[in-house]
Amino acid sequence: MDTQPLPGQGIGYFAPAPTGARMANHGAAMCRVAVTAGRDVYAKPGAMVAYEGFLQYEPVSQSFRSALGEWASGERTPLMSWSGDGTLYLADYGADVLVLQLDDESLSVNGSHLLALDAGLACRVEKVKGPALLAGTGLYNVTVSGSGWIAVTSRGVPVVLDCAEAETFVDPDALVAWTTGLKVKARSTLKVGALIGRGSGEAVQLGFAGSGFIVVQPSEDTSDRLKIRG
Repeated sequence: MDTQPLPGQGIGYFAPAPTGARMANHGAAMCRVAVTAGRDVYAKPGAMVAYEGFLQYEPVSQSFRSALGEWASGERTPLMSWSGDGTLYLADYGADVLVLQLDDESLSVNGSHLLALDAGLACRVEKVKGPALLAGTGLYNVTVSGSGWIAVTSRGVPVVLDCAEAETFVDPDALVAWTTGLKVKARSTLKVGALIGRGSGEAVQLGFAGSGFIVVQPSEDTSDRLKIRG
């Protein structure tokens, strides 16, 4: 079928560039995963937009669902397991995608932002405690640990801030993920009376310090917080 390319752009302009990485971006809003035998990947249900080669998918195992605890207690599985030999393309309603490689690290992710991860990474749901809970980040986060690749989504182009240079403060409503080893504290800049109702998310900030990083999106939409079904 003949197509009319945009001026100055042939079909090759849109083709994925060769890469040896396990996970990589194709544009800002798509993640490409190289799936090979013995190297399965877990992905958000419905995130597949295309694939090449021989790939198959199924719900994650019962043992993995048990490790996810209450997050997996709803009617649908929180993740799908992809296996085989081919290339998998993932997206989530046009949201920006950030691909990270963990090196014996642990990352706490807002569950709705988790797009994909290596099956070899440990994954569990943990109740948010302390300052993060007080600041309204949600009741539960998904903690991903080990060495491997993970892809998270963001409402707009995110920023990754290194907290080793200086203590870093963030609006909890814009927080996507953070390294679990960081020290966390809450700071209030408004009187208690101003916090009744939703008010401004800037009334309370979370401060992070130590060796690690945080991922912040350019949005303060609280509707995508991880909801646990009992």
